[in-house]
Amino acid sequence: MIPPAAPPPERLTLDRLASPVGVVQLAVDETGALRMLEFDADSPRARKLMARHFAGVPTTAGTAPAAIRRALEAYFAGQLTALAAIPVRLGGTDFQRRVWTALTDIPPGVTESYGALAARIGQPRAVRAVGLANGANPVGIVIPCRRVIGADGALTGYGGGLERKRWLLAHEGALAA
Repeated sequence: MIPPAAPPPERLTLDRLASPVGVVQLAVDETGALRMLEFDADSPRARKLMARHFAGVPTTAGTAPAAIRRALEAYFAGQLTALAAIPVRLGGTDFQRRVWTALTDIPPGVTESYGALAARIGQPRAVRAVGLANGANPVGIVIPCRRVIGADGALTGYGGGLERKRWLLAHEGALAA
């Protein structure tokens, strides 16, 4: 469950963690909560997310809390439910937060279409809006936006790229490796 909307952080600590799908950047606030997890820290997408969500927030290089790093490492080692232990604090609109909460209800090894997700949150006609909210997820991997696929079963857009989405879904048993 995504907690209520968080105020902007006072500062962020930026950390990088090696993973089987590349180095991920973690942005952690002063409370030790994860605010952003993004692939390719120097990518245009990562810079855009930082500017959109954290413009003007001071950042320093450092190390994320050990519990966050351990949970991510455990997930990549095969403990697929380990991500639930990571504290997150997010902004976003009410609609985005509803979508992100619904994403956390999709268990590892399961996928769901954008249409099914829209119906599940009570807005069956909001398929495109669900897709946009899915794409705006600032804590990829932890909030499992990768588990949403096209109505025909096709892998569709993923901020980290379709090869990463394919790997993550195969890792979770949702796709044949």
